Amino acid sequence: MKRTLAVLTAVLVVGLFAGSAFAITDGEPDNGRHPYVGLMLAQDAAGAPLFRCSGTLMSATVYLTAGHCTEAPAAHIEIWFEEGPIATDPAYLAAIAAGNTRAQACAIVRTDGVDTGSGYPCEGDVGGTPYTHPQYDPNAFFLYDLGVVVLDEPYASSTYGALPQLRQLDELKTQRGKQDVTFTAVGYGLQQSFPDAASFKDVAIRQRLVSYPRLIQINNGYVRDFSILLSNNAHTGGTCFGDSGGPNFIGDSNVVGGVTSFGKNGNCAGTGGVYRVDQPDDLAWLATFGLTPA
Repeated sequence: MKRTLAVLTAVLVVGLFAGSAFAITDGEPDNGRHPYVGLMLAQDAAGAPLFRCSGTLMSATVYLTAGHCTEAPAAHIEIWFEEGPIATDPAYLAAIAAGNTRAQACAIVRTDGVDTGSGYPCEGDVGGTPYTHPQYDPNAFFLYDLGVVVLDEPYASSTYGALPQLRQLDELKTQRGKQDVTFTAVGYGLQQSFPDAASFKDVAIRQRLVSYPRLIQINNGYVRDFSILLSNNAHTGGTCFGDSGGPNFIGDSNVVGGVTSFGKNGNCAGTGGVYRVDQPDDLAWLATFGLTPA
């Protein structure tokens, strides 16, 4: 049964401008290994950019992420699959500098007929509609922190993410030497938390990075059956602001054991919380979008 945790920090999303938000720490460039992992940008009903997360293309039409990445006021999602760094589109910056609102600036980017910029944060490789786990509660986000984006049109990939079998992660509880159980975390977030103003540009470059955190806790009094805790240190790497919703693949497979969800502190250090997607309620909900375990 899913229970309440102690105080947590959402490995929340990075806003468009300065502010606290979680990314892969002590990681390395993905170098094309996970082309089906993408950067998403939520927009409100008026088309104004809100915040960014990471996620996984599970089929040509369904993208998996965290629930706190799809909750209101998010009304539309744009997704980029290039490895990056993904720069802010110069047309958007010029429109903002000219005094336009964020929604107006995005309208200009979408209609200027110029395709020399990245389109970020207005127009990605594909767009879609966000959906959040039906039991999701923003006041206890970690209990059902799962979301999907149904794409407006199919986006083909040579490979897609795969769902785990029912309660597949439970077997890790009895596996000898949890220090040997590794995951592959992928995302576009910050490379460290709360950098100084001069270095912020260097850690918020929106690049797909990968790290290999190890299992710390599963099926105990803290994380119960809904999450796992993974390492987050200089030796194994981990996740930080902006990695929310990004996949934590089991070992070196394409099976998404869980999505990056929360941290126990605001410094992107110690451990990182991953919301499991191998539980009955999660798999049943994902099946309504045509997703089933491999």
